[in-house]
Amino acid sequence: MRVHTGEKPYKCLLCDKSFSRSGALERHKRCMHTTRKPYHCPYCGRQFTLGSDLKSHVRVHTGAKPYSCSQCSSSFTWSKQLKVHILKSHGEGTWFTCDICWKKFGTKCHLKRHLLRHDGVKPYVCSDCSKRFCTAHELKVHQTVHTEVKQYICGLCDKCFKYKPLVKKHFKKCFEQLRSNCQ
Repeated sequence: MRVHTGEKPYKCLLCDKSFSRSGALERHKRCMHTTRKPYHCPYCGRQFTLGSDLKSHVRVHTGAKPYSCSQCSSSFTWSKQLKVHILKSHGEGTWFTCDICWKKFGTKCHLKRHLLRHDGVKPYVCSDCSKRFCTAHELKVHQTVHTEVKQYICGLCDKCFKYKPLVKKHFKKCFEQLRSNCQ
């Protein structure tokens, strides 16, 4: 019922954020208000606060696609990808539509991110070139142009990359080579 009423009785005492479910508040506290990250990725060493986040992350390395379409043979790494597929390919579900430009999105979070473009608000500023961004993620991605640091490492051969999509592409090739060498 709280989904429909908007009631959020569970409040974080550290940041005043509110939640409709007690479990969501507990997850928020573990993720946002602790520096402890006991879960480590065996492929790249990345650390996580929650075991469920590590489990999801490992799919990036293994290529696991646990979300299968019940109407066709497609399968996906993330549940949101399956939802968008069902919307686009099978016409089931609800699109999230921008009231300003009528562009459609498969998820509410993608619509929210899109709406920032219409607001014109770009609160994230690059300290090197003063370029502004709508989201912290966009700023983080941009800042790699100012450094030679290659923070993404292949968990199979230790080759380093500046950009995440490049290491993901390389990892798949590297994994396929290892698999074909083992056969």
